[in-house]
Amino acid sequence: MWLAIGIICATLVIFLVKYVFTISGPNPFGVDSREPLKPIVHDQKLKNKTLKQGFVASKVPENVDAIVIGSGIGGLGLAVLLSKVGKKVLVLEQHDRAGGCCHTFTEKGFEFDVGIHYIGDLLDYKPFRCMLDQLTNGQLQWEPLENPFDQVVLGPPDNRRVYPIYSGRTRFPEELKKCFPGEEKAIDEYMKLVKKAARGVWLLAMLKLCPAPLAKFLVYSGLANRLSFFFKIASRSLTDVVNELTWNKDLRAVFTYIFGTYGNMPKDTSFSMHSLLVSHYLNGAWYPKGGASEIAYHMIPIIEKAGGAVLVRAPVNRILFNDAKEAYGVSVMKGQEEIHIHSPMVISDAGIFNTYQKLLPKELQAMPAIQNQLRLMKHGEGGLSIFLGLNGTKEELGLKADNYWIFTENNFDELVEKYLKGKREESAQNVPLLFVASPSAKDPTWEERSPGLSTLSLVSFANYKWFEEWKDAKVTNRGPDYKELKQIFIDSILEVVMDVFPKITRDKIEYIDAGTPITNTHYIGAPKGEIYGADHGIERFSAELNATVRPQTPLKNLYLTGQDVFVCGFAGALAGALSCGSVILNRNLHQDAITLAKELRFFNSKKKEE
Repeated sequence: MWLAIGIICATLVIFLVKYVFTISGPNPFGVDSREPLKPIVHDQKLKNKTLKQGFVASKVPENVDAIVIGSGIGGLGLAVLLSKVGKKVLVLEQHDRAGGCCHTFTEKGFEFDVGIHYIGDLLDYKPFRCMLDQLTNGQLQWEPLENPFDQVVLGPPDNRRVYPIYSGRTRFPEELKKCFPGEEKAIDEYMKLVKKAARGVWLLAMLKLCPAPLAKFLVYSGLANRLSFFFKIASRSLTDVVNELTWNKDLRAVFTYIFGTYGNMPKDTSFSMHSLLVSHYLNGAWYPKGGASEIAYHMIPIIEKAGGAVLVRAPVNRILFNDAKEAYGVSVMKGQEEIHIHSPMVISDAGIFNTYQKLLPKELQAMPAIQNQLRLMKHGEGGLSIFLGLNGTKEELGLKADNYWIFTENNFDELVEKYLKGKREESAQNVPLLFVASPSAKDPTWEERSPGLSTLSLVSFANYKWFEEWKDAKVTNRGPDYKELKQIFIDSILEVVMDVFPKITRDKIEYIDAGTPITNTHYIGAPKGEIYGADHGIERFSAELNATVRPQTPLKNLYLTGQDVFVCGFAGALAGALSCGSVILNRNLHQDAITLAKELRFFNSKKKEE
């Protein structure tokens, strides 16, 4: 009886909280802000005037309403949301260009993206697409990938199996059943669990928006696990769930292949996290026309129009606090000079570890509430990227607008654990996991910008400790031993790529280089070279952690945004921005985006009828 009463009470309170957050503050999604499409700008010098505005004190707007540390999508997204309701926002980026993992760089005439490989859930009038359209005033265009959009490659060259992954809520399981006859029941049950877990993610958002006492009540009463299947199954590993469904090792591998998108071995992955990624791509995959830099390029003008600015080469070295432990600004290092910028609100997109361990005074770092949050989180795995510039068109090189997930065999947990715990030179010659994508083949504007050329982006993981001894060396010259280690990785990975893509030969390679975990530390501020922020293991998806790590910090006027607030990746970081914006503006922006999407879908259907 008491349990039933508790569930009813909690449901009523959640309903009331939802209404309070929906109707209180200003709504950045109150009107459809899409504008007629403008031509895509290909002139990089012209784009750099927006993306590379260097910091000087004279460019800082007066009387800013908020300072955002970091220009990743979680920082820019939040800045745009605040700008749309009239806030003047200053975004400060330590790198020499805005965008975080959405930025691009150019070497020897080849443009490379560093983090945007494909985005899901972008069908017209879906809430996520609607939100992105509003954050870019409808100027960001998306190109669908091939279908199948992913290819799972298992085994050595003499026993290689390729399994295509199709988008479409019906086609995805149907095509799997063609590859694995007799496994229909396992595939249907897998899809059922994925959809059921993903639908329960609403409570993750609510735990971060509702009052802290209510969040704690839902957690410690056990109601969170009863109200949402997302939290009920969150403590179960991907390996355990999948192994109960089938004995077929290749099917188990295909069920779990996308673990590389969040950086944990299947045995350490919460099935709930996995369900979000699978659901995200069920309706398809897309790539931004004009490349990943288009994202920041179309967001920054909205911030500027409201009187704000996005300034780069602006390393924040500390957050300023008064005696009452209230944040009131930041300190930026300009050469040897320390420049103070004041604001009634500071929002960090620098990640929870950078924010709490580097930007706070020692006495505030030691606060029990801060230490409790740090205790619940841990660093993610270091990322390894290799960039290839190729002479030849996509047709000449056999490249398509899809992705390849290449594994040396189907026993993922054993392979990755052995690799990460091995000696670095030995592991460098036996990389068990490789993601391969061609940004140039995905972007329909590429041929116009770089005729006769192509690019490949290769992504894997690497132990930060393998490279740590060179972390303080000069970025452009870390020494011969570092270069030699990188070359071992490059050579072993290149052999795999040339075997899977036989039209790519060494004489076609015009440019090749690798970015290691310490490269990530330098360019995107990742403390341990991680590309997905804080670790996304099973513990990350406990109800306790998600009720504790929220946009509000234990320090007044200091907030967190981005992937460490919600989950990793482009969509996860934007969800973090929506959550942070909801708290600041005192309304549920997640619900606002859903409402606007429904309205636009209705108006579009009425227009078609007319």
